[in-house]
Amino acid sequence: MIRLSAPAGDGAMHDASDTATTNGSDGAVAVICGGGKLPAEVLRAASDRGRRVVAIAIKGEADPSLEAFSPVHLGWGQIGKLASHLEREKVRDLVMIGSITRRPELREIVSDLGTMRRLPKIIASLAGGDDSLLKKVIRFFEAEGFRVVGAHEVAPQLLAQPGCMAGTPPKGELLADMELGAATVAELGRLDIGQAAVCFHGRIIAVEGAEGTDSMLERCRELRERGRVRGKGGVLVKCAKPGQDLRVDLPTIGPGTVQRVRDAGLSGIAIEAGRVLIAERAETVALAARSAVFLYGISGKAAEAQAGNGQ
Repeated sequence: MIRLSAPAGDGAMHDASDTATTNGSDGAVAVICGGGKLPAEVLRAASDRGRRVVAIAIKGEADPSLEAFSPVHLGWGQIGKLASHLEREKVRDLVMIGSITRRPELREIVSDLGTMRRLPKIIASLAGGDDSLLKKVIRFFEAEGFRVVGAHEVAPQLLAQPGCMAGTPPKGELLADMELGAATVAELGRLDIGQAAVCFHGRIIAVEGAEGTDSMLERCRELRERGRVRGKGGVLVKCAKPGQDLRVDLPTIGPGTVQRVRDAGLSGIAIEAGRVLIAERAETVALAARSAVFLYGISGKAAEAQAGNGQ
């Protein structure tokens, strides 16, 4: 499954909150919506900040919650129709958010004349290099004259904040676990392996790979069931990778993350403030509080420095 945003540019890493300044004076913003409830949240948050929003629902992916925004339903292969619609709406800024589970079929592409006219440009955008597919999609839209921006730039209120957002603030061993977990995640990110790790009583018991955070937490639950992990404690730490393109690959947690952390018997979640989105924020925070799971915003830059020093 590909996630659009739930690869800032190829240059230096920056805090997402540093660029979260897009406001109503910047005109219409189009949101290309994959699966999940987060796209509707981004649309609502951008609208609340004074932006005129244009919703594009990807057929077979988009959540019913988008219907409140009168979306245009298009398939991935209908790039020509998409570009024409955005031009009619006088859109400059483009956000891509949500999950994608399927790729376009050839018949979808050849049936769209606008896509066929753009085929040389599409091929040029997708050719060469080892860039991720999403970076190549960005390259295509930029060649069409659009500015691809991150969800955090139009809806910064969805970002994690510094400090304790739910539950009892961690102290003692839990703080030490947070620090070790953050340093581990920074190293994982440097090696382009994953964005999350679980630290329990001073040791790393799981790291995220290609399977994603949910599957990693499921492994932690199984470790507890088999008696390999005993007692209360442990922290899930999730941060953006160094240099990660936050426009289309912004790390995200939500109610499901809290449920899996609770089921794994962990004490809390530490996420990078300003560089991780909280989906369904009110529900996520309330569920964490009810589940006695703390939710804490940390500085990823400090962890990267610690990892770089070999500490």
